[in-house]
Order: sequence, then structure tokens, then C-alpha cells
Amino acid sequence: MSRPTLLHEGWTLRALPGPQVPSEIAGVEVPATVPGCVHTDLLAAGLIPDPYLDDNENRLTWIGRTDWVYQTTFHHEPGGDDRVDLACAGLDTVATVTLNGVEVGRTENQHRSYRFDVRSLLRAGDNTLAVRFDSPYRYAEAHRDRLGDRPNAYPEPFHFIRKTACNFGWDWGPTVVTAGIWQQIGLHAWSAARLATVRPLVTVDGGVGRVELHVEVERARDEPLTVHATVAGVAAEVTVPAGERAAALTLTVDDPALWWPVGYGEQPLHDLDVTLRAADGRDLDTASRRIGFRSVRLDTTPDAHGTPFTLHVNDVPIFVKGVNWIPDDAFPNRVTRARLAQRFDQALGANVNLLRIWGGGRYESDDFYELADEAGLLVQQDFLFACAAYPEEEPFRTEVEAEAREQVTRLAGHPSLVLWTGNNENIWGWHDWDWQEPLAGRTWGRGYYLELLPATVGELDPTVPYWPGSPWSGSDDIHPNDPAHGTMHIWDVWNDDDYTKYREYVPRFVAEFGYQAPPAYATLRRSISDEPLAHDSPGMAHHQKAADGDRKLQRGLDAHLPPPADFDDWHYLTQLNQARAIQLGVEHFRSHRPVCTGTIVWQLNDCWPVTSWAAVDGDGRRKPLWYALRRAYADRLLTVQPRDGGLALVAVNETGRAWTAPATVTRLTLAGEPRAKTSVDLDVPAYSSVVLPLPAELARPDEARRELLVAEAGDTAERALWFFAEDRDIEWPAADWDATVEPADGGRRVRVTARTVLRDLTLFPDRLDPSAQVDQALVTLLPGESVVFTVRADAPLDADALTARPVLRCVND
Repeated sequence: MSRPTLLHEGWTLRALPGPQVPSEIAGVEVPATVPGCVHTDLLAAGLIPDPYLDDNENRLTWIGRTDWVYQTTFHHEPGGDDRVDLACAGLDTVATVTLNGVEVGRTENQHRSYRFDVRSLLRAGDNTLAVRFDSPYRYAEAHRDRLGDRPNAYPEPFHFIRKTACNFGWDWGPTVVTAGIWQQIGLHAWSAARLATVRPLVTVDGGVGRVELHVEVERARDEPLTVHATVAGVAAEVTVPAGERAAALTLTVDDPALWWPVGYGEQPLHDLDVTLRAADGRDLDTASRRIGFRSVRLDTTPDAHGTPFTLHVNDVPIFVKGVNWIPDDAFPNRVTRARLAQRFDQALGANVNLLRIWGGGRYESDDFYELADEAGLLVQQDFLFACAAYPEEEPFRTEVEAEAREQVTRLAGHPSLVLWTGNNENIWGWHDWDWQEPLAGRTWGRGYYLELLPATVGELDPTVPYWPGSPWSGSDDIHPNDPAHGTMHIWDVWNDDDYTKYREYVPRFVAEFGYQAPPAYATLRRSISDEPLAHDSPGMAHHQKAADGDRKLQRGLDAHLPPPADFDDWHYLTQLNQARAIQLGVEHFRSHRPVCTGTIVWQLNDCWPVTSWAAVDGDGRRKPLWYALRRAYADRLLTVQPRDGGLALVAVNETGRAWTAPATVTRLTLAGEPRAKTSVDLDVPAYSSVVLPLPAELARPDEARRELLVAEAGDTAERALWFFAEDRDIEWPAADWDATVEPADGGRRVRVTARTVLRDLTLFPDRLDPSAQVDQALVTLLPGESVVFTVRADAPLDADALTARPVLRCVND
């Protein structure tokens, strides 16, 4: 639709008086950035410390308990337009909007846009626009007290306000309860009629693409209108009779080029152009967007193993290699299109094909979806409910329906969007988290997930499947987290058990599972000023939000790795253990293809510097987990797996071509001496896996603490390793290697040649320069083998430091 004239200049911000407001803030007016929020404006003005550093967050909780006013003066010259609307794309959250001292509207939902007719209030010359934001806490707590409290995962009232839930803190996020004009605001002048919504429903059947275009118009005059649309060289139009406000037309495209997920084909996109015309042929409004032709369906037809959960795109079943996505910053104005593009590149680099937008965050931006369309990244979008019992009384039911209708309409036609999900963990919570007694029959959201939201998606975009929850079994009669039915989350591993327990599950689809580690060293040093830095120093403790997080990290180390001698050891080994845990889980689940049809690792990204489950930390640096994901999600995967009391070689082929290659599996000593060997011919059909049991002489070592298996298939896949004992118990030789460092474009090439076995050799160049990045990690070398690490950095790096502890590490150093 035609865009408003933006009103983004000249804004100021001030706090309204209250006992919680610090004296240095009271009565002070500061410049404000729009779009933006209170925290970033106060930070830019030098009035608050950075909430992401040390424990500054604790000193800023007053911000969420304060009322704020944004104000600007703008010049306006009246024209001959029928209407002038104040268009607010996003207000966070409890807002009162006034123009020239007259109230024009109130809002209480961050996840909706608003539009107010202000033509009669505008003056020639200067006009004053103000937006007052009331404390989110006061609003939420008042509704909680009115309706009765309801259980949730954290002692915060996030479920009593339609606002980004993780603003109130999470087990990986800071408590920064924001307020502000967080999306565009401007004046939209129009006459006769405008395009209020444009909703393309795109399907493909029998080689014919169809765009069923639904249009709603807002009128200032009752006269006939025409809607004209074009796509892929095809045009159609429909008349909207006087008084009517909705119309539909269909564009049929023969044999369109299909849009495919990354790895399955190309991503052709087509411009869909829509024009609204008056009876005299004048163009009144236009809208343009890009669409892709694809079909999507969700197969949940019961089978011998239970209830599958298989996404089909263009009638091809897709094995989901997914990651969960949280808001990339607690302050959304800092998440630029370029920053999203960098995250998408990191996801693609890790062989990811799906991003699940988690329900405690936001409906992601147009930039996000446009980039996903271009990249072929599938998107699962949760409706915004997470880890709590949500009230269904007013005003919430009306707000939920309004935001759902707006967001389903906004996102219709994006080929990347392949699944709507009703909530995150709330149905599971009702079953298992001791909610039922404290709820005492009060509403908790069930009506949203099983009635309102499926009806909304079914009405407005039936081309995209809907699933009531993550996790959800598909039936009220089956536990929502049953691994044999629908989707499941696996959190007993992180919370209570060793990560080898992943092998006890053969789920149909794992929508969440994860393991923690600290962020990159450079990220820690930027955000935490502790001296000395220790795993339990005050800043580190503050940037560990998970319950008993350090104890759980230590439990994982104790089970697998040698005890750390210092913080450098602890940092490397906890990052390594995270990578090991997720690689083990992903490879196990993939080895059970097609019973299991997808994994979505928790999580790709972070919103601030924190010890968490992320593969990319809050400063955008890749943790060792990222490199492990790249291997575990490779299109062709070799993996050694326990099967039927022995071991098997499993080859997984996620490409459209058969994988044929000779392969060998060798049992070796740590010194590289072969003890037993077998050869097999791999013949793995497209989108399939094969399981090849290994002979007993390979599966049973002579000396478990001194031997390993190596499975290789030439250059068709990365080799697979199997160790017969835990690292803490293996009789490692002292690590010995030769290293050379040579200049390379924009950095250095580091060649390491092993004299002994080197287990999970990893280079951490960010310890020398925060800009430095390395192309690979977690490389295990046998004696005589070499690896070349390519390091890029903005400044020259010291060659001696690059090849010494703590920059170059392996388990047995």
C-alpha cells in the first residue's frame, strides 16, 4: 500500500514524575530516536549505563515502572484529501496518542498497528504530536489483580499484556521492559478509497499456479472501484461496487517456476502488483510484494510408529534441519536488515533449512520474511504465547484476535512461511507443570490454541498449516509431549540427565532441545569487567540466567571431560561439551530418518551477551556449536551409532541424487595403528538413510581407552569418529604438533601437523583480536595428519600467539 509521510524527526523523551525515577532523570528531556525505545534513547543521552554490561540491568528496572512521553512538532500544509490518517505501525505498548492536545486514540498491544483519522485536528503550520506510554508493569499487574493470577515460568506478569514476553526476562534474556514508538509512524493522506489489506493465497496444483487475491478497501466515498493485479505476466481485475469493502480475484499462471527450500531447488520470486482505481480510471492506491509459487502441507496421518509430523513442499517431504530463533536484540530498532542478513548467512552456513520464530518474541519483520523468501529458509511462526497460562477474558481475547488477523494477513503469500504454531509449551505446561490446581478452572489459553487461532488461519490463509502448540501430539487424548506423536521438546537432558540420553528417544519431530555454553571470549571481555574472570565471578554469574545453570554445565563436564585447571580450560571445555551434546543429538535423530522427520535446535542466536544455548552469541560470534551444527546438518552425513547391542554405520542423504561411494570403517589405536577394517559400498537413495551394522571385530575394542573408529567415504562426506571411552578416561598422549603461520588475504593461514592424536583441535583467534574469525573448528587429527585454519581479522595477528594456549586448544593439550 502507499506509504505514509514519516514523522521520525524532532522527537524528545521525558519521564513523568514518580518516586522510582532517579533524580538525574526527573524533569530531563532528551532527544529521541523513532523508531526506537526508552532504553536506547537514555543510553544515547548518557543517562543510563549499558544494560548489557556487567549487572547494570539490575539498576534499570525502574524504567519499566515509569510512564514516558514522546513528543515532536511537525509542519503540515492541508491539501484537498478526504482523509489524513496518523498511521502507527507499532507502539510499545500502553499508549495514549494526542495531536495538538486532543486525544486521538489509545492502544494496548505491541503486536498490532493502529490508524487514526486526524484530518480535522491538523492545523496549517506547526502541529504537536505526543505519545504517552504508561508503565507496562502497572497495566499488567492491574489485569492480573482483576482476573486472578495464573501460573507461568517466571515471576513476571508478561502474560497479562500483549507485549514481547521476553522483555520481562527469560532464562537467557535480560529484564528490560521497554516502551516506545518501535515501528514507523507517519501521516497518510488519501482520497476516495485506499487498500486496507492485500492478502494473496498462493497455491500450486497440477502444474498450475493460482494467486487468489483478497482485497479489503477503506472508503471515504461510496463509488465503484476497480482492483487490478498482475503477476508473472498475467493480469486480472475485479470491480468493487459502491458501498462494498471487499473483493477477490484469481490470477492463474501455467507451469510457474516453483519456489523450493534451500537445498531442494531454486527460489524464484515474482512481483505481485495491485492497483486500486477510481471509476474515472485514476489510480488511488498501489501495493507491491514478491511471492513464490509453492505448495505446503503437513502429513500427520497415523502410521505404525504413531503420528508423523512431516512437512511437504511441492509434494516433496522435507527433513527439517532447523534452529529456534529469538529476538536478535532486546531493543528491536537495533536489528537492521543487514544484521538479519548476517544471521541468515550464519544459519545457511550451518546447513540450516528452517527457522522457528519462538512464541515469547515477536512476529518477525517484513525484512526477516523477505530475506527468508530469497534464501529459501523455511519459517515456522509461533503465535505469541510462551510458558504461561494466558487469560482469555477481555480485553485480551479481542486483542489476540485482532493481532492474529493482522499478522496472518500481513504474512500471507510469503513462500518461506510453512507453519503457524499456536503457542510455546503452554499445553504441555497445563498437563505437567502443576498449573491445574492454582488455575482452579480459570481460563489458560486453550480456547486460543484449539479454537480461535486455527479458525483465523483457516479463514485467512488456509495455504499454510496450523499446529496448536509446540510441543503437541495432535490429540487431547495423547500427552502433548509424547515422542511417538507430533512434535516434542526434550529438556530433561539439559535439566537432569546426561546428553547421551538423547539416544533413548526416537521422536517423530523434535522442535526444541539444547545445551548451554558461555559466549566467545571476546564477547565476555566486552560485556563483563570481572578481574579475574572466573566461571562463578559476579559478572559471569549475572550473565547466566538459567536455573542452576553452572551446576548443570559442571555435571556435563564431569561426565565426559578432564577437569578444567583454570578459566581458559573451563571456557573451552564447556563450549566443546555444548557442541558435542547437540552433534550427538542431531546425528542420532537424523539416523532414524524417516521415523524422525525434523530437528529444531534451541537456539541459533542470542539477544545480548550471555551463557546460553545459542550457536551464535549475542555479539554475533560463532561458538564451537555452530561448527558442530554445520557438520551434523550436512546434506550427506556419515555417523556411527549404537544399534542392537553393537555399532552401525549410518549414511544419511539429504540430496535429490543417489549417494554412491566406497566407504571404509577402521578400528585404530590412538597412535594411528590399524586393528581391524571393513569396506562397504554406500548406495543411499535420494532423501533417505541406510543403516549398515558393523562386524563385531570393529565394534568391540581390544583396549577401549586407547582406540577409536574412523569411518570414511572419500570426499563425498566428512569422516565420522567413534571413541570407545569418555575423554576423561582415555589414555591420551600429551598433545604434540608442528605449526606454521603464513599470510593470507585479510588474515593468516595456520597449518597444524599432528605428531600425536589431537582431539577437537580448535582455534580461538578472537582472544587476540575481537574481529578475528576462523573457518573451521573441532578438528580431530591422527598422527601425521594436517589441517589448515584460515583466520580473518581486521588487524595483524601475532603468529606465536596463534599457535599457543589459550588460542589453539585440544582436549589432550
